[in-house]
Amino acid sequence: MMSKTVKTLCSVALLASVSATAHAAISETEARKLGKQLTPMGAIQAGNADGTIPAWTGGVSSSPKGFRTGQHHPDPFANDKPLFKITAQNYKQYAEKLTVGQIQMFEQYPDSFYMNVYPSRRSAAYPERVYEATRQAATSAELISNGNGVTKSANWSGIPFPIPSSGVEVIWNHVLRYRGTGSAQRQIVQAVVNRDGDYSLVKFEDEFYPIYADPGITEEELDNVLIYFKQEVISPARLAGGILLVHETLNQEKEHRKAWVYNPGQRRVRRAPNVAFDNPREASDGLATSDQFDMYNGSPERYNMELKGREEKFISYNNYRLHSNEVKYADILKPLHVNPELVRWELHRVHVVDATLKDGQRHIYKRRTFYVDEDSWQVAAVDIYDNRDKLWRVSFGHMIVYYDIPAAWTTVEEHIDLQSGRYLVIGMNNEEPSTYTFGLDRSAGDYRPSSLRRAGRR
Repeated sequence: MMSKTVKTLCSVALLASVSATAHAAISETEARKLGKQLTPMGAIQAGNADGTIPAWTGGVSSSPKGFRTGQHHPDPFANDKPLFKITAQNYKQYAEKLTVGQIQMFEQYPDSFYMNVYPSRRSAAYPERVYEATRQAATSAELISNGNGVTKSANWSGIPFPIPSSGVEVIWNHVLRYRGTGSAQRQIVQAVVNRDGDYSLVKFEDEFYPIYADPGITEEELDNVLIYFKQEVISPARLAGGILLVHETLNQEKEHRKAWVYNPGQRRVRRAPNVAFDNPREASDGLATSDQFDMYNGSPERYNMELKGREEKFISYNNYRLHSNEVKYADILKPLHVNPELVRWELHRVHVVDATLKDGQRHIYKRRTFYVDEDSWQVAAVDIYDNRDKLWRVSFGHMIVYYDIPAAWTTVEEHIDLQSGRYLVIGMNNEEPSTYTFGLDRSAGDYRPSSLRRAGRR
């Protein structure tokens, strides 16, 4: 049975959704649980009662000898073997630990979908300064603007709500999770995969600058911008040269994100107000919305976010094999879903957030259920419903720990359309010369609209 202590900690997650007013920060007494009963990031430190989830003991916080940032990450758990396989024939034995979307995958694709379940490795780790920043932020950060903004964080590098009492706090933790200091650059490939397995590839070069993670930065210095994002299409030739620039805002009610696009044919930079919410994502062939990038991004204003509780679920974790440069894109991209033999599933605790569309708001997704990893605040899976309340799409965030930062993040996102039998994959870099290069020296000036004109003339 679950211990009294763990029951008490879990009960925190069962409180009702946030009200329209600012939500007060937690008390010093609650914050003292961080690093004791709770991990420094707010997860339950102890393992579960039957030992299938271990205690968190620090995660993977150092790189193997000879590794350099930008390389494909060697698997620290390469010797692990699957404990068991979940198939269409036996999935009902594990139904309590499966998401609604996973159950539907077994029922809809019984001949091809399965889950290899590995030992659970609580590998998520962050720098010590992020743990201290989380401790400081926990007693100062508040929701404002009907939950559409965060303010008064004493240290922006930390998770603002490590002991959340509402679904929108969990979503803000995902949006504001630590992803390194300075800019990160990567070349990635996106694939649209048709029902028969045919696919087309688009290559991007991305840059992220999560300015809120800069040491010592203040809310005034942020000037309501939390992330700069720039994405250039590298191929195919018919799309190459197009550039998107985004300034993501901290108070989404005060000011929605600002976005611009550079059109190489016109050699012009234009504002792009539609890069948000349910507008189609670049080159996604309608298989994903703008707010599905990074599993979820942007303003939460269109949804009521209800925190359902903390549950044990199989989620995609430590997927170094899926990330490996020994794997080809053709090995990954199979009909209906990615190659299940390359995916590692583990049992972890997740915060479950049920997002339902508010009255008077519009979105092609009427409801979404988010499964958010308690150790990293990364959204690991999403069940997505259409306006008929029918499960439409399923998203999986296939995670690794980038131990050169360290931080947990997806290596590949998979967005599956159950109604069309098609899916979208983004983040693959297996055949590229590098993965993320972290810690680039950039400034806010490198992410101004004028930088798009300079980039377009190269």
